[in-house]
Amino acid sequence: MTPKLACCNFIPEATDLRAFALEHGFDGVDWSFTVETLPRSPAQELSLRKAVSALHPLEVRYHCAFKKMDLGDDDEEEARNALETFRRICRLVSKLGGRHLTIHVGLGRDSTSDLSWNRTIEGLADLVRFANNLRVNLCLENLAWGWTSRPELYEKLIRKSGAWATFDIGHARSSPSIASRIFSVEDFVLPHPERFLNAHIYHEEEDGRHTTPETVTDIEDRLRLLQRLPLCDWWVLELREEKAAVDLLLVVREFLYHILDKTPRP
Repeated sequence: MTPKLACCNFIPEATDLRAFALEHGFDGVDWSFTVETLPRSPAQELSLRKAVSALHPLEVRYHCAFKKMDLGDDDEEEARNALETFRRICRLVSKLGGRHLTIHVGLGRDSTSDLSWNRTIEGLADLVRFANNLRVNLCLENLAWGWTSRPELYEKLIRKSGAWATFDIGHARSSPSIASRIFSVEDFVLPHPERFLNAHIYHEEEDGRHTTPETVTDIEDRLRLLQRLPLCDWWVLELREEKAAVDLLLVVREFLYHILDKTPRP
């Protein structure tokens, strides 16, 4: 499998983003929403649809970065509001012709004490069914901290909710479960390799910032792991600055060149 390489929507103007992606040979754009950038009126939704259309012929997939908005919030009203917001974004993605949406559990929190495990699974399963009816594949991403940073809990969230998955190789490296050597990076994906549809590529996360690998050796083992996931054909180079994104693109292409040609690297 040769993955599609995508960049983030870090350039504000869609026409400039398209030009950057095509100039450097990206296959698509991973479009991230925050709560602040969600369209809140028909006019804003129309503007978004025009921006996404302007990216043609690039493929577009979608990603929610909704901090402290959780389906399993201990506060019932907050949990209901989160479910309605996530349903709204599922409907929006469907209207835009999208088929993939990545979400999180516990994003932006420094504790899970105000989250309910059972309510999280129930909410995820409800949202998965809702998304399925819209022909949208709902994917759960692993984070650097919290339940999804622990391979044994991440596996349960995927299995019990029926969600698809997005594997963030930088978050995996930064996970306390990996740093402590209780688990290995492979443990995030081995229970359900067939559930992973997307990957986020960079070296590691430091103080909330994604870093670029210096050489292909820094991320080679994790990229080889991605190659073994049968449906993971969308690799997002998750750096939000032009030079950094291009530098990472060159590293990933070096890896793919030698993998596909089966020639050893010097």
